Amino acid sequence: MKRAAGRALRIGVWIVAFVFLVLFAQRVEWRETLRALESASPTMLLAAAVVNLLSLALKGVRWWIFLRPVGADSFWLAMRATFAGAGLNNVLVANGGEAARVIFVSRASHVPSAKILATFALERLFELSGYVLMLVLGIWLLPLPGHISALRPFAITALATLGFFVLFLLSREKTEERVTDETNWRGKLRGFARRFTHTLASVSTVPRFAAAMLLSIGAWGLQIATYQMTARAVHFPITFTGTVACLLAVNVGFAIRPTPGNVGVFQLLYALTAAALGFDSNAAVAVAFLIQTQQILPVTAIGVALAPEFIRRKRPPTPPEIAHGVLNPLDISTEDAD
Repeated sequence: MKRAAGRALRIGVWIVAFVFLVLFAQRVEWRETLRALESASPTMLLAAAVVNLLSLALKGVRWWIFLRPVGADSFWLAMRATFAGAGLNNVLVANGGEAARVIFVSRASHVPSAKILATFALERLFELSGYVLMLVLGIWLLPLPGHISALRPFAITALATLGFFVLFLLSREKTEERVTDETNWRGKLRGFARRFTHTLASVSTVPRFAAAMLLSIGAWGLQIATYQMTARAVHFPITFTGTVACLLAVNVGFAIRPTPGNVGVFQLLYALTAAALGFDSNAAVAVAFLIQTQQILPVTAIGVALAPEFIRRKRPPTPPEIAHGVLNPLDISTEDAD
C-alpha cells in the first residue's frame, strides 16, 4: 500500500512538473534563446566549467573530512564517489546517485554502511547549512525578488534549527561502541542504528564542523562565480544580486528533483527569477541551459571515468564483504556486525 502510494505521488509530481514545463516552453521565444547561445564565449564557458568542477571538488574534500575517522581515509575514493554520485544525479530523478555513492564507498573501504551513511548525513547537513546561511544573508543584505524574500521566516527557522542540531551533535558524549546481539532482523536493525548514531557522535567535533562549514561557504561561493561567469559568456547583464537570487531559486527544492538532473525545472526557475528582476527571460533561458550543460556533461563524463562501477550491475556481496558488514544501507536485515 505504501509503495503504491509513493509511486502515485511520484507520478503526480512528474505530471505537474511536465504541465508547468510545457506552459513555460510555449512562452519562450526560442529564436532569441538560440541567438544568445550562438553568441557565447567558449573561453569564458570553459573557465566557468572549471570553476564548477572546483566547487564539486570542495564537496568531496568536505565528505573526506568525515570519512577519515571511520576508517575510509582514502582521499581519492572520496573524490571518485563524489563525482560519480553527482554524475548519477544528472541522469536520475530525486538525487538517486547519493545512495549509490554511500554503497560504493562502503564496499570499497570495507567499512560498515551505517558508518558511511552517518558521514554522508553530516556532509549533506553542511551542504544544507551553507545554502540556508546564504539564503538568510541574501534576504537580509540584498534586494531579492518577492518570492525569495517571502522565505525569510523559513530561512530564519531553518538556520536556528540547524544551529541547535549542530550544537546537539557536538554536545553528545563520545563513548565506546557497544556490541549487541544481531542474530535476528531486530538485532540487525538495532545494530545498524547503533553504528549510525555512534558514528554521528564520534565524528562530530568542532574542528571538523568548522572545516566543513568553511568548505561549504567556498563551494557555494564558487557556484555563484560559475553562474556569473556563464552569464557574462553570453553577454547577459545580470547583476551579482540577480545571480545570487537565481542560485537561491533553482536550489530551493534542494534534494527534490522531479526530472533527471532537474532539467527544465532549473531553466524555469532561473528565467522566472531573472524576469522578476527585470532581465530578459529568453536570454535567461539560454544562460540556464549553459549552466546546466557545464554541470551535467563534464561532471557525468568525469564521474563515469573515475568510477565506471556506478553504471554496471552490482555483483552480489562476497563473503569478506559480509564478514565486514559492508552492504547496501537499505538492506539492513542482511548486515552483520563489525
